Amino acid sequence: MATTDTAGTEPAITGIDPTGDPLLRTRFALPERPVTFLRRPRLVRHLDQALATPLTMVNGSAGAGKTLLVADWAVGLRKPVAWLTTDTTDQAPGVFWAYLLEALRAAGVPVAGDVGCPAEAGRVDQRTLTCLAADLENRDHTTVVVLDEFDRVTSPEIAEQLEFVLRHAGRGLRLVLVTRTEPLLPLHRYRAAGELTEIRDAELAFTSEEAHELLSRHGLHLPAGAVRALVGRTQGWAAGLSLCALAARQGPDPQAYVKQFEADHSTVADYLLAEVLDRQPPGTQDLLLRISVLDRFCPDLVNALTRRGDAEPILASLHRENAFVHYLGHSWYSLHPLFAEILRAHLRERFPGLEPELRGRAARWLRRSGALPDALVQGAAADDWEFTTRAVVDDLAIGQLFTGLRSEDLSALFAGMGSEVRGPAPDLVRAARELARHDLDHGLTHLRRAEEQLAGDGNEPARGKLSCALLEALAGRLTGSPGRAERAAEQAWALRKDVPAQLLEEHPELTALLLAHLGSARLWAGRFDDARSALSAVAGHQGGAAMALPRWEALGQLALIDYLNGWPGRAEHKARAAAGQAEHYSLPHRSGSGAGPVVLAAVHIDRDELAEAQALLDAADGSPSLVEDPVLEAGRTLTRGHLLLARGDARGALTAAEAIVPAAASSPWARDHSALLASAAHLAEGRTELAEKVVEPVARHRTACAVGAARARLAAGHPEEALDLLDGLPEDDRPGPAVTVRATLVRAQAAHETGDQEGARRLVARALLDGRRERLRRPFREAGPWLRPLLSTGRPRELAEGWLVSGHGHHRPLGHTGPHTPAERGPDLAVEELSARERDVLRRLSQMMSTQEIAADLHLSANTVKTHLKSIYRKLAVSRRGDAVRRARDLRLL
Repeated sequence: MATTDTAGTEPAITGIDPTGDPLLRTRFALPERPVTFLRRPRLVRHLDQALATPLTMVNGSAGAGKTLLVADWAVGLRKPVAWLTTDTTDQAPGVFWAYLLEALRAAGVPVAGDVGCPAEAGRVDQRTLTCLAADLENRDHTTVVVLDEFDRVTSPEIAEQLEFVLRHAGRGLRLVLVTRTEPLLPLHRYRAAGELTEIRDAELAFTSEEAHELLSRHGLHLPAGAVRALVGRTQGWAAGLSLCALAARQGPDPQAYVKQFEADHSTVADYLLAEVLDRQPPGTQDLLLRISVLDRFCPDLVNALTRRGDAEPILASLHRENAFVHYLGHSWYSLHPLFAEILRAHLRERFPGLEPELRGRAARWLRRSGALPDALVQGAAADDWEFTTRAVVDDLAIGQLFTGLRSEDLSALFAGMGSEVRGPAPDLVRAARELARHDLDHGLTHLRRAEEQLAGDGNEPARGKLSCALLEALAGRLTGSPGRAERAAEQAWALRKDVPAQLLEEHPELTALLLAHLGSARLWAGRFDDARSALSAVAGHQGGAAMALPRWEALGQLALIDYLNGWPGRAEHKARAAAGQAEHYSLPHRSGSGAGPVVLAAVHIDRDELAEAQALLDAADGSPSLVEDPVLEAGRTLTRGHLLLARGDARGALTAAEAIVPAAASSPWARDHSALLASAAHLAEGRTELAEKVVEPVARHRTACAVGAARARLAAGHPEEALDLLDGLPEDDRPGPAVTVRATLVRAQAAHETGDQEGARRLVARALLDGRRERLRRPFREAGPWLRPLLSTGRPRELAEGWLVSGHGHHRPLGHTGPHTPAERGPDLAVEELSARERDVLRRLSQMMSTQEIAADLHLSANTVKTHLKSIYRKLAVSRRGDAVRRARDLRLL
């Protein structure tokens, strides 16, 4: 029993608490850091703020590394640090304060004699607290007090006393609480005043870089990808990383262990069960086991799952205790992934067969609450495919297998559905999955089966038939059958009136996909205006992320329509808008192709930017599109053909022109543009008769076809017939500059060949003016050598400089008979690329070989060599062998 001195204060007797038990010295010692301990500077810097605020709280779950972090920081301080590891026995105020005062003395912090020591376990004299606060406040240095495991102190009285001392000690005391729960101190006041330093679970979590270093200190050296995966699975939990590393080192293949380790059969499980689950009362343990089947949960869902009504306070308490229950906001929570794995394993052991029942119960609650994606996950996990597929169909969510940022996850969800599951809903989902993966054969088989079942069921709601119509429209698009797509769309519009309007509003992607399929089918049929109407409705719809993929697709196809109509600038604008959609919403990699990049490549070709076009086409080839339909396949094939032609590979271009795109119906524009490409390829090889023949059947279909046919007739020496073709075009066909510039150049060439040089110059100027706005260089490169002199003087020269030619033109001096110098050739109009065979001929030409010698050396006929020579002369804008060699050397072709 303590005695009292004459001043009325208890003497500073140390070594025992008010109950007479000895004070445990181990509770005053800073925990030792293991050799594998990793000092994390970012957290140490944050803790340094503790010296500027009265109160610091390091609040985290079990095993988060709180204690070792603070101990490591405390060792580095130059100020005295009193450390006390609290205990459940400290609920008595007298015992708590006896330990705290002894912690100060153990740290070398003298305690004034008038502070005394509590004499009773159940109470502490207010004078003791007042004197302690005054003693600390009057010192010329700051004392840091760390209370570890403060979550064990649950006495409101102690919290109130501690806050009194902290408030009145001023700058003389800095209190650091290491805890798993929110302490009872009035934290809101300290936060409002900016006097609280906080470090919580999220900040305590190890980053991938820190985890890599920690694992290395355990002797475990893993690739960066494996470390990131482990951090993701553990969410950076310190104890989980360390325990996993220790277990992995004991196995023959540590990397394989980390990749495959089962949390429920490891030291991690032992730790979490002992430190978290076993500390909870039986009712809470049962609740945790049952909610382990959920990815996220709210009190109402937990009550439905557990058939009890007290989930709200239990979840709030578990979160406050950092019992691996994370608060997501708006009353929703989640379990730590590893903890959930372990709980599920114990659920299966304790209650075999209960998991599917719980998941089914959760699935139905989630669907009623409007959380369809979560409901589908639970339904699939419960192996309840009838419910899961029916939910997709009845909720009109079939379109989400094609669009939305989770389409791939949703598709993967149904991969486990066995063939024994039958019915219209399962078959519709199977059809959607296969069609989304471009598997027409299997997709259409499932679709036929679903249609047959729906037709025989008079009670089937319109929602199933509407889903069926959507897939039919897609089938029409993929097979190149515009009539099939139109019939499916008509059926869908008729069914919409039997579907709740609110449901249609909740799933705008269904209507958008239907219109996108219809628009693409109409585009294949050459009905550009009708296609634009359907596609514009999709492109103009907002709808957020759910509409991102349909908008991306519609914008790309609208860009293609503009390009086919000869408007490269408009096409580029829409194609780049489509790319912006993909970037803004971080669309899946499979959306990297589509019509947009193909259109941009075609625009680059018209502008003679061949490297850029090549890069776009190569990227499109390596990135399969969301829907591979005939429109896209034809567009890609034709664009690649034009690029080959621009690079001088006429044979490759001809092969592309002759390629057949599988489709139930032929496409007018695909046929016309294939003929145009083939004609241009023949012209490049000097085969004028074939050029005329291949384009003649389509010559009067549209302006672009007439221009191609006119070029062929000009090359054959029939300028009047070329002009007749252009003059006979229908007035309602109003193409863009990519077509009109070429038409104007044909007229200019005809004028030149009939001796009307002034008219030719005027027409060239008009073509330059129109082409400059769109930077259309290819039409001028394709025109031939007749154009070069016209670009040397007057208005054409002014209009060409800066974008088509590299500098000012020059005239040959009067009487000059020698070869042209580079400065005398006129404007340096870019030369059309020579084919590989033409380069072979040119190299032998530079060696002074005759036509027959070249033919023999290349194993060609003499006539074939002459054809190549004509093409070389045309492309180099010369008329003689010697000039061709000199020009080629100037251009570094030799």
